[in-house]
Amino acid sequence: MNDLKFKTYAVTNEIDLNKIAVECNIKKKYTWEEPLILNESVLERIIGEKASENEKILVFSFGSIVFINSNVNHTEIFMNYLKKIKSDINITQYTMFQDDYALHYAEDKEVEFTDSYVQIPNLELFYPELISIVIAKSVALERIEKQLGRILDDIESKIDNLEKGKLNIGNKELARTTSRIVRHEYNTIAYIMILDKPDITWANSDAAHFYERMSEFFELNDRYEVIKSKTEILKSIIDGLASISHSIRGLFVEWVVVILIVIEVLLMLLDLLK
Repeated sequence: MNDLKFKTYAVTNEIDLNKIAVECNIKKKYTWEEPLILNESVLERIIGEKASENEKILVFSFGSIVFINSNVNHTEIFMNYLKKIKSDINITQYTMFQDDYALHYAEDKEVEFTDSYVQIPNLELFYPELISIVIAKSVALERIEKQLGRILDDIESKIDNLEKGKLNIGNKELARTTSRIVRHEYNTIAYIMILDKPDITWANSDAAHFYERMSEFFELNDRYEVIKSKTEILKSIIDGLASISHSIRGLFVEWVVVILIVIEVLLMLLDLLK
């Protein structure tokens, strides 16, 4: 195994791996826990030419794609191919969330992590897949963090209105905002599966140690905890806004009832004075 170059994109919330497998005539059922790995003849059928040395494409159910030793042309061909299967992918903006990484082989050296590459001392087959999993999760988290930022901005505008004594928010808008928060939480916990470890780490202690070190280097757990904490804060804010909104509506209804009673009394008095 020579040095490998990894290019990762987070392009959507979810990808149906089994649908791609059917298209590629791969007779296997995929679960969320494992990536779809395209190489050799399957990859060459998709890109329409001979693959590069050690070239692979790993597709993850949580919407990330890792290209190993792929050139720009092969990347674009595959993205257009994927667009036919997953229509919501924006081909013109798929590079918005991305990362580059590399694997360097240096015999008899210690494992060393840097911001741009990891150095390994021996040619174990689990290294490329574990690196792909970590950087795929990292870029997917970046996408989720951006989505969380948009939700926070939206909530901030509602808080600004509340400070001015204005809270013009209906049940439908509250429901939409709540659904965005729940969807965001579901994408983070269920799809990206930050807390889940690859199967190989349960059977191979070296793989487990490497995965834990690389996950720590990319701060996957810390970033997950920050997202989880912000999500809980968002949910409590929404609960508060809903409570205030319902109170305002309740007060409005009470005033309407009082006004109707006053009108009815006035009408009775007018009848008496006739």
